[in-house]
Amino acid sequence: MENWEQRIREIEARNEKVEADKAWETSFARRALLVFFTYAAIGIYLWAIEIPKPWVNAIVPTAGFMISTLTMPFFKRRWLKRRVQMRNSRGHQSGSYR
Repeated sequence: MENWEQRIREIEARNEKVEADKAWETSFARRALLVFFTYAAIGIYLWAIEIPKPWVNAIVPTAGFMISTLTMPFFKRRWLKRRVQMRNSRGHQSGSYR
């Protein structure tokens, strides 16, 4: 009986870690940090290669990166939905996707 209890505690601990990781992946703080570090890296690079107005010119690629990361969950859901539909139309039964 104690072995089962230990296994349940381990599964619950793993689930908490997975939930925390998912919360971080979708958090505003993570996205803000990605934007900040992307802008800084591009700005420094443009400054190092002596592009005029490197900090202004770093805005567009940073915005593009931000848009791409913000739209990924939308495209992931569409891709997974299509994948499930394709598998179901072939007669395969698979696990559920969100």
